[in-house]
Amino acid sequence: MTTTQIPTGYQQVMPYLIVKDAPAFIEFMHDVFDAVEVMRHNREDGHTIMHAEIKLGESIIMAADSTDKYEPRTSGMFIYVPDADAAYAKALAAGATSIAPPADQSYGRSAGITDAFGNTWWITTSK
Repeated sequence: MTTTQIPTGYQQVMPYLIVKDAPAFIEFMHDVFDAVEVMRHNREDGHTIMHAEIKLGESIIMAADSTDKYEPRTSGMFIYVPDADAAYAKALAAGATSIAPPADQSYGRSAGITDAFGNTWWITTSK
């Protein structure tokens, strides 16, 4: 098997989400998961995000604004957090809808939400 060269600060697989209102998505990620924006490139109009990167712990999620050419592409995510109950409450306060309230599972405390951009998040605190 060939060794893959991965740039420093990136992981081998990274989600790339194309959403309506990428700036609001980045704000949601900051408010709910304490994500930090590390890069943003706007299109020529000066406000549409062509490419952005946000960091959650050691993971990077890439995002961009949808356009006529690049329609929204959402995803399902599983994320470990220090406090699933608190992150779930923050997500709902930030406009997410509940899929499943926090509950104890065999693998930890977990809840499910859909954010306002159509992404599904399984928010979990490990046992």
